[in-house]
Amino acid sequence: MTLDDLRVFVAVCRAGSLSAVARDLGCTQSAVSQHVKRLERETGVSLLERRPRGVVPTAAGRVLEAAATDGIAGLDLALRRLRDLAGGETGSVRVATGATTVRHFMADAIVDFRRRHPEVSLEFRTEGSSRACFDALTDSDLDLAWITLGPPVRGIEQRPVAELSWVLAVGADDPLADRAALLPGDLADLRLIRLPPNSTSAAQLDAACAELGVRFGSDTSVADWDTALLLAELGLGRAVVPALPGLRDTAPGAGLRLVPIPALRPLAVGWAVRHWDALTPPARTFADTVAARCRAALP
Repeated sequence: MTLDDLRVFVAVCRAGSLSAVARDLGCTQSAVSQHVKRLERETGVSLLERRPRGVVPTAAGRVLEAAATDGIAGLDLALRRLRDLAGGETGSVRVATGATTVRHFMADAIVDFRRRHPEVSLEFRTEGSSRACFDALTDSDLDLAWITLGPPVRGIEQRPVAELSWVLAVGADDPLADRAALLPGDLADLRLIRLPPNSTSAAQLDAACAELGVRFGSDTSVADWDTALLLAELGLGRAVVPALPGLRDTAPGAGLRLVPIPALRPLAVGWAVRHWDALTPPARTFADTVAARCRAALP
């Protein structure tokens, strides 16, 4: 049983396909299959169940996948730290983020961190969702991922940084634009610009509305909060979005208004890591800097 065997096996479990992993690795399907067969010989159990459209781990396979995933993540982090020590490098911080995360949550922190630690390399990898950030964190040598906090994920620690209240973004001439705040009844049957329904933030907004018995319709779907805000400012719809750090109404006479919705349960955001105690000092410092800046920027 080798580390390569375990890496390939975990990749097959996630992809659900021997051929897909073979393509990713640039090898034959037979070579991928040999890794799995070697593990099955040594463990004495069947690890994969073949199905018409791929493979799935057996009960024994799920046990091995869970242990291998945790072990590989910890080993990769240790090897990276050893490489930094051996090469005399000053370190790097690798972060997975959503499409608009850096703009809204990290801009000031990046400037602050770079000023205090100019020798540390910062690397950002953009992902389309919190789920994708979890996967990227598990599958690579990333240090941190900025996420919308959600249900527990095996092998991942989630650390809250801030709770974001919800606001209704509307054009300046919208009938709701001058309201000081909105009650749940004011939201009933509104038609909104929506985030993709499979996003964590959209799912949590739906859950918060369901708690209050509120149901929305939808005219338009967008990929991120910034696009929703832009469309609202242009008068092309209304959007319920989190009150992002630094987000304010535009200047008087401009097109966007943000009306608080205090009854909706806030959206929790923060960091995801494999093992917080195993973070490198630069990664821990960067995470703390972002957290401090975010909290200072929120009301």
